[in-house]
Amino acid sequence: MSKPICAIVGAGEGLGRSLAAKFADEGFDIGLISRSEEGSRAAIDAAVTARVNTKTRHFPADATQPSSIEKAMGSLVDVFGDVDVLIYNVCDGFPSCEPLDMDYDEMERVFRLEVVGAFAATKSVLPAMRQRGSGSILFSSATAALRGSANYPLYAIGKFGLRALSQSLAKAYAKDGVHIVHIRLDCDLDVPRMRELYGDRYDPDILADPDAVAESYWLVHCQPRLAWSNEVELRPYMENWTC
Repeated sequence: MSKPICAIVGAGEGLGRSLAAKFADEGFDIGLISRSEEGSRAAIDAAVTARVNTKTRHFPADATQPSSIEKAMGSLVDVFGDVDVLIYNVCDGFPSCEPLDMDYDEMERVFRLEVVGAFAATKSVLPAMRQRGSGSILFSSATAALRGSANYPLYAIGKFGLRALSQSLAKAYAKDGVHIVHIRLDCDLDVPRMRELYGDRYDPDILADPDAVAESYWLVHCQPRLAWSNEVELRPYMENWTC
């Protein structure tokens, strides 16, 4: 009997690694898409460590180029078969500027990364999911999807667009049995980059554990269809939150 397939777009050493390990541990084979195999090495190793017979393969792509995502997703389906769970987990930096200082090219790049890339990945799997009447599509996002920012407007614009895409897809295709979820991480993750940024202020209680976040993604995937969430927010218990 063939194993279910989880495709993760944006699988680095942080949440991507934890997601690969969690879904592998639950019996999935894992297809990873990122710019380079080296960038996904931690996720590959984590998946195989979680379950030794996990089939794992990397497919290179640039998430700002929809044709690149479509090609990688096509190759993934050719190798593994139809995808049961798609997780769009692309992570970018946090360029800071005032809104009037936003660069046209950078705005377009962020939109392509957050929205167009997510749409390209979705288009690659959604028709087969609709035909089967099952499947999950999970978008990693942030509270920036709910509020603009005077200092990080590009990040907010990208996440607003991703949330609109997720809601539009869910409203159109949930009736076909496809669970589409926008997951807002209202927190910083306890990953190497954040530990470095926090420096002496680092405290594991104020950062979200990527393994715990991956567990929550799994639980969302397992929700019964008569009680689906299409919008989920996650934060550690010590997070000081306002929305």
